[in-house]
Amino acid sequence: MDLGIAGKTALVMAAGGGLGGAIAAALAREGAKVAVSDIDPAALSETVRKIEQSGGQAKAFPLDMADLEAVKALVENVQAAFGVVDILVNNSGGPPPSPASGIAPAMWTSYFNSMVLSLVTLTDAVLPGMRERKWGRIITSTSSGVIAPIPNLGLSNALRSTLVGWSKTLAREVARDGVTANVILPGRIATQRIKQLDEARAKRENIAVEKVIEQSTGSIPVGRYGDPQEYADVVAFLASARASYVTGSVFRVDGGMLANI
Repeated sequence: MDLGIAGKTALVMAAGGGLGGAIAAALAREGAKVAVSDIDPAALSETVRKIEQSGGQAKAFPLDMADLEAVKALVENVQAAFGVVDILVNNSGGPPPSPASGIAPAMWTSYFNSMVLSLVTLTDAVLPGMRERKWGRIITSTSSGVIAPIPNLGLSNALRSTLVGWSKTLAREVARDGVTANVILPGRIATQRIKQLDEARAKRENIAVEKVIEQSTGSIPVGRYGDPQEYADVVAFLASARASYVTGSVFRVDGGMLANI
């Protein structure tokens, strides 16, 4: 299937590896010019190297998403290099494991800025051009915790849920301008983040990491963790011309893990 995004410009956040890196590679395979951003310059360079090695086009834009002034400048820098942004993939690293109570207000503010406000700021920067051209894709990657809150991820559950309400509201505002806004969430995808969470749980419960993985895969109907590319392929479809009638939705890529309807 031709996804119809060859030559379009995509900006993918938190693309130094894991889900973001896989998404950037998937869009590049479809012929998009991919701007990738991450706080880790070395990881970002590796993402660009892999894309270019596969014949794609990519450029790195190192960024600390907690720096809102730098976030505002990012879009200008990307457009100077690749042209107007047609596809924005909102993605951010997750906060450390935490309970829902007893978190210092400064910590709430810090992660709200880097995980929520930064993505809203980015979206506001690219939306005027998308609406003027009557074509745009805003895809926000969150967490399965927005549907079934994950124990000991109080910060993540709360902040990522904020993005779901925001995206749904945005979708209705921009739909007539040819811009779609959707949310995609992973189940247990084999990334460094999941490895860290598995290790944290093993330490918390004083059990082996292998036991944690066994219990986790036992709760997934397909019987395994997902591959980042499987997640990225769904993002690529949502970013495509073929998905023009899909907006305001939340998509699970979880191997059937979430029991909620």
